[in-house]
Amino acid sequence: MLKKIIIIGVVVVVAIVIGYNYIYQDHRDIETETAEFILSSNEITNHFSSDPTTAEQKFLNKTIEVSGVVSDLGINEITIDDNIFCQFTELNQDAISPNSQVTVKGRVIGYDDLLEQVKLDQCTILK
Repeated sequence: MLKKIIIIGVVVVVAIVIGYNYIYQDHRDIETETAEFILSSNEITNHFSSDPTTAEQKFLNKTIEVSGVVSDLGINEITIDDNIFCQFTELNQDAISPNSQVTVKGRVIGYDDLLEQVKLDQCTILK
């Protein structure tokens, strides 16, 4: 009987440790990840506008590199070719300007049907 209680206790402790580590695991560092896809802004927009379901399965939560021309510049975000919305944790606005060519790496978080924009977060400027 004592052996069963010890085994159950060990299993419970192991389950608690695994659960704690799962809940409090480190977040992804997109900046250090290798991009799974390297595309132009028009290429990824065409994927989402032609077949959003397949594009979401392919790109959602993946790290990608997108290149294009900066069409709008905000405090912590830029828009590339009016198609790609990129959100930054920190944006050095001196590094870019409107109408400049840029390459951005970030995580795809979805597609906005209304604005017809692909949304990226945790972005960093590569070029």
